[in-house]
Amino acid sequence: MAGRLKDKVAIVTGAGSAGPGWGNGKATAVLFAREGARIFAVDIDTAAADETRAIIEEEGGACAVHQADVTDEGAVEAIVAACLDAFGHIDILHNNVGGSAPGGAASMTKETWDRQMDHNLNHVFLACRHVLPVMERQDGGAIVNVASVSGIRWTGSWHIAYDAAKAALIRFSKVVALEYAKKGIRCNTVVPGQMHTPLVEARLARDRTDGDVAALIASRDARIPMGKQGDAWDVAYAALYLASDEAKYVTATEIVVDGGLTAKCD
Repeated sequence: MAGRLKDKVAIVTGAGSAGPGWGNGKATAVLFAREGARIFAVDIDTAAADETRAIIEEEGGACAVHQADVTDEGAVEAIVAACLDAFGHIDILHNNVGGSAPGGAASMTKETWDRQMDHNLNHVFLACRHVLPVMERQDGGAIVNVASVSGIRWTGSWHIAYDAAKAALIRFSKVVALEYAKKGIRCNTVVPGQMHTPLVEARLARDRTDGDVAALIASRDARIPMGKQGDAWDVAYAALYLASDEAKYVTATEIVVDGGLTAKCD
């Protein structure tokens, strides 16, 4: 079905990709555009966002690029103003920025903890803080946040700040949804499991000291009941449903996209 987001304007943060291929934000931005949305693509890396814009425009869609650090409130305020200048309204907010750092409760520094909270939780608060009044004036909107199965299950790695932030993000999304339910604004969460994306490739290449990234990818695939990791399109299609009017009666909940991993971890 085409046109599921016809005439909608979507802010997509983290709309670039960390390397060649399809990251979650890049795939979501392109998919939203294919379904009729005009995209306001935000990324700290302008070149990465420009690659997304080029794909959208080559396919006949509309996309504006905005460089910003979404952990800075002034930058977030500027994102909202620039999107309104470019497209006149904001119907969808897709908060996709995030990433993990290793460390436990005693080994992690406070500086790393604070950066992880900014990177995985606080920026969503800032975006919602500035977009919600716009959606309220418009009498509606959809917010889709990207969390992680690390926020609901132990997945085998010590990433305490990431786990805590993603768990908080799921709860944050529910509270926002309930506060704005009678105002026509929905808020939901996509909860990805282990996904094979350029960001994962880059991180594994950096962290894997023996250089055998292929072996590590294979070991990650083997953990999944379906036998392989998901990809960015799996996340994008879940986000598309939650952003679309097909989900008009869906709020304060989450879609887990993990190939059965969290059920295996029960």
